[in-house]
Amino acid sequence: MSTASTEKIFPVFLKYVSANVLGMIGYSCYILADTFFIARGIGADALAALNLVLPAYSLMNGTGLMIGMGSAARYTLSAAGPGDKVHRTIFTHALYLGILAAVIFSSAGALFPSQIAAFLGADADTVGYAADYIRILLVFSPLFLGNNILLCFVRNDGSPRLSMTGMIVGSLTNIVLDYVFIYPLGMGMTGAAIATATAPVVSMLIMSQHFIRKKNNFRPVRTKVSLIRWKDICSLGVSSLITEMSSGIVIIVFNFLILGLSGNTGVAAYGILANIALVLVSVFTGIGQGIQPVVSRYAGENGRQQRDRLRRYALCASLLLALLAYGLIGIFAVPIAELFNRDHTPILTSIASEGMRIYFVSLFFSGINIVAAAFLSSADRPKEAFAVSILRGFVLIIPIAWLLSVLLGLTGIWMAVPVTEALVCILSIIFIFRK
Repeated sequence: MSTASTEKIFPVFLKYVSANVLGMIGYSCYILADTFFIARGIGADALAALNLVLPAYSLMNGTGLMIGMGSAARYTLSAAGPGDKVHRTIFTHALYLGILAAVIFSSAGALFPSQIAAFLGADADTVGYAADYIRILLVFSPLFLGNNILLCFVRNDGSPRLSMTGMIVGSLTNIVLDYVFIYPLGMGMTGAAIATATAPVVSMLIMSQHFIRKKNNFRPVRTKVSLIRWKDICSLGVSSLITEMSSGIVIIVFNFLILGLSGNTGVAAYGILANIALVLVSVFTGIGQGIQPVVSRYAGENGRQQRDRLRRYALCASLLLALLAYGLIGIFAVPIAELFNRDHTPILTSIASEGMRIYFVSLFFSGINIVAAAFLSSADRPKEAFAVSILRGFVLIIPIAWLLSVLLGLTGIWMAVPVTEALVCILSIIFIFRK
């Protein structure tokens, strides 16, 4: 691809972004499938338990994205000199860092599942379900981490469609196994967790074609562990971690606030919103991940025009998809809530459907924020990307959620995310348009 040609940028944008949006939708359906089958096959307490353990999943998945996105971005940024040591060894450094993270997560899942569940808010009715799920999820963390790293490198190595195929087929496998393990085999939460853990295995098997066909320009090489390189990977990828963790932090804060206002029924209703949000936000994550290799390719001064076009395409795509998603939510809020309401509890449907119409106003702002963080990180501007991510993920959401819950109750909790995302959106726009 010629750097002199701006006319060819849109087809490249479309190729990478469409593949990643579809792939991320499939990938995010890991947990949504669990939500549906657990809600219909086990019950409201199990659904509440699943919502309580989602932050642990967000932390694990976000760590994998941080390592994968950060190292893949550095891989592309250093591509001007393929003989350079950084370009040759960055994949190996990512694997080393992934192994360290996997040891920590697996040990925590094997030794402290009940304690982690209790820390996340599980009570006597939900702790058993939560501990069963979180034990398997964390013990199998090497699969999730390895899959995230490989997805990012395969995409950046010129095969976004193969990466997409791996994510989608893995998700479909999870959905089928969810049904088999929960209904015919009656394995409950354990079955749901095992089904989720098989998805990254299938995904990695599909992406192994990249190596079998010898299309890979990256491979493990012998090199020493470098703390400096790990720091570089984390600094470029930390916005991805915070973007993913922001949903986990929001879930923890909201769970505790909602427990005090509406009990486990309110938490179950929020569980429906939170899992739908994972899928909808994954669309914007897909746009951000899709532009990452292309923006990194044009990171120099000579690529300003191309970056400007990519920025415009990405922002327009995020707003159009937000409008489409919110329109569907507004029309089908009640039927969507009913899908997850096995016992047809009117209060559960009412809380969830009313919450959706307020909560998902945030899509118009969160799309811009997620795209901005990915754009800034890909352009080797990690400090600004970090600022956007940390504000929306930690700094603002917690005090705003608490204040609005005191003033407006449950309605205030639903408003907290739109208000936070709108405030951060102002800063995001300033950053991405600043030369």
